[in-house]
Amino acid sequence: MDKINLAEKLAKFSSHWSPKIIAELNGQHVKLVKFQGPFVWHQHAQEDELFYVVHGEFRMEFRDRTVELHAGDLLVVPRGVEHRPVADREVAVLLFEPASTVNTGSAGGDRTVAKPDWI
Repeated sequence: MDKINLAEKLAKFSSHWSPKIIAELNGQHVKLVKFQGPFVWHQHAQEDELFYVVHGEFRMEFRDRTVELHAGDLLVVPRGVEHRPVADREVAVLLFEPASTVNTGSAGGDRTVAKPDWI
């Protein structure tokens, strides 16, 4: 039951699109990730995802609209909804998602992180 400092955890890595696990509760992973540029279009058939912007900004693209997110904003993407995060500049995001969630969901590919590192 140690406290977690997000700034300290974010300082431990610089890679983009490679989520890091910082905590686990009730079958959920709490992850930190840094985004820059566009990700892949994907969806998660079984999992909802929660995105909380720690610092910076990004947009979540959906096939029918785009949602702009800034530091302090939170967005839940329901299971089955195709989406793509895009960040013009580096952004730090906290994720809550089931431990089984793979970052690229249905898309797969070279950005897939099947077993994120714990930091």
